[in-house]
Amino acid sequence: MRSTHVLRRSVLLSLLGLTALLTGCATVTHPVESDPWEGFNRRVFGFNKTLDETLIKPIATGYKNATPDLVDRGVTNFFSNLDDVIVIANQILQGKPREALSDFSRLVWNSTAGILGFIDVATHLDLPKHTEDFGQTLGRWGYTPGPYLVLPILGPSTARDTIGLIPDWFVFDPVNYTDLSMWERLSLTAIKFIDIRADLLGASAIVDTAALDEYTFIRDAFLQRRQYLVYDGDPPEEDFDEEFLEDELEEDELEEEEPPAEEEQEEPETG
Repeated sequence: MRSTHVLRRSVLLSLLGLTALLTGCATVTHPVESDPWEGFNRRVFGFNKTLDETLIKPIATGYKNATPDLVDRGVTNFFSNLDDVIVIANQILQGKPREALSDFSRLVWNSTAGILGFIDVATHLDLPKHTEDFGQTLGRWGYTPGPYLVLPILGPSTARDTIGLIPDWFVFDPVNYTDLSMWERLSLTAIKFIDIRADLLGASAIVDTAALDEYTFIRDAFLQRRQYLVYDGDPPEEDFDEEFLEDELEEDELEEEEPPAEEEQEEPETG
C-alpha cells in the first residue's frame, strides 16, 4: 500500500512540477481570461494528442473491438462502482446527506446483487449515478476554478481541480485500502483509463470532424461542464461584459466607415 502511495505521489508531483516549470515561460498575445497559460496548455495539448493518436487510441480501439459489449459494459460498471466511494465522500463534505444516502444504497446494491458492481442493478431501482469529486467540493464552498490547465496525460483541468486530485487519489479511492500489490493496482488503473478512452472513441471522432479549433472547443466544453457540475445543473448567469462588446463594435464600425485609399491618377501630358 505504501509503495502505491509513493508512486502516485511521485506521478502527481512530477505533473505539477512540469506544469509549474513550463507555465512560467508560456505566453500568448491575447490570452482568454480563464486561460492565461494558453501557450503552455496548447503545447501540452499537442503532446497529449500525439500520445493519444500513436499509443492510447490504438490500444483503446483494439480493446473495444476485442471485448464483447456485455463485458465492456461490466468493466465500466465495475469502475463506476468503485468511483461511488469517492462520490459519497465528497457528497458528505458538500453537505448533501440525501444524495450521499442514495449513493450509499447504490453502492451496497451494486456491490452485492450486482456482483461487485459488474451489473448496475441500482439504476433500475431509481438510484441514479451522480458525479462528485473534491474539485467540485472546493467549488461548492466558494473556491473559484482558477486558471484553466492542461495536465500531461490527464488532460483538461483547472488549478482548483488539480488540487482536488490529491484527496480523491490518496484518501477517498478505495483501491488504496486493498491488499493488491503495486503492479496489480497499476494494471487496474491502466484498464480503467483504457476503458474510459474506449467509451470516448465516438465522442472524439465528432470533435475531430466538427471543431475548427479542437483546443478551444475542448477547453470551453470542459469549463462549462465543470461549472454545471459544481452548481448541480443550475449555474448562475454570468455577467455580460458590455464595455468589452461596445469597444469591439466601435472598432468594427471604424473599420467599415474608413474609406478605401484613392489611387492617384496620372495627369495627361500636354504637348
